[in-house]
Amino acid sequence: MTQAAARFEPRGVIPAALLPFRADLSIDEAAFRAHLRDLAAVEGVTAITINAHASEVASCSFEEQRRVLAIARDELGGRVPLVNGVYADGSLEAARLARMAEEGGADALLVFPPAPFTLDQNAEMALAHLRRIADASGLPIILFQYPLASRQGYPLPTLLRLLEAVPTIRAIKDWCNDVRLHERHIRTLHALNPRVNVLSTHSAWLLPSLVLGCDGLLSGAGSVIADLQARLFRAVQRDDLAEARRLYDRMHPVTEAFYADPFVDMHNRMKEALVLLGRLEAAHVRPPLVKLAPEEIVRIRAALAAAGLLGGGAAREAA
Repeated sequence: MTQAAARFEPRGVIPAALLPFRADLSIDEAAFRAHLRDLAAVEGVTAITINAHASEVASCSFEEQRRVLAIARDELGGRVPLVNGVYADGSLEAARLARMAEEGGADALLVFPPAPFTLDQNAEMALAHLRRIADASGLPIILFQYPLASRQGYPLPTLLRLLEAVPTIRAIKDWCNDVRLHERHIRTLHALNPRVNVLSTHSAWLLPSLVLGCDGLLSGAGSVIADLQARLFRAVQRDDLAEARRLYDRMHPVTEAFYADPFVDMHNRMKEALVLLGRLEAAHVRPPLVKLAPEEIVRIRAALAAAGLLGGGAAREAA
């Protein structure tokens, strides 16, 4: 294992940052810096992810992604480790992004499966893809595990081959969306030598996921409710089920609102939530996403209030 891979262990609470835009859809650097400061100030946050789904990375150019990393490094000054997404349809571009991330000072990579895998994949394709990335960068890798039904998820035998062949893979971000398979991932990867961590991204059923033994979570919802996530994770770690259930009940209306259909609007909704909370001035999103309908923003406001984050609920929680 390289020195770079050894210096960061993917565990704990890792929010995936949103990326604010101006009305002309350019990156709002000042708003992004403020958002990063908000996340880094949350007790229990162990790293921050950038250039991922939550930051609408599919709509960002290579140079914009490089700039996002540069802003984050400059703003946070190494106080919080940075996980940089590697989101590309081709392996050559993925390797280019991985190299850029290491040169730009990232601490780890979050590697997305390439879109062509939606047409199916085999283990040799997955191995070739990950080896190119690992050859380009010695940073520790968090492998994004998609649902198997998407065909972008790695079947367990393939996943184990990847972990054996690419030792810089130190964790998976598990979105298999299958409770039994999720538990199998945790048991199997924890039994490896060296152990491979499992980070949950099952925000819609986060408490059951964490209780199964996850080493942490990596979630876009953390862009809004990182404090609740961190408190929930600590409660689970100390086996305080009563407190964990209380926190999970608070989070439930918010996650229900964020992850409603259409699922693609999840981060759109999170931006609107930050506007309602006074932590972002405007919720501009890049096409093909469009502004949410007023009635949906009303539902998000109600969910934030029900969670005690807005209005009278917030006052009750503080009391």
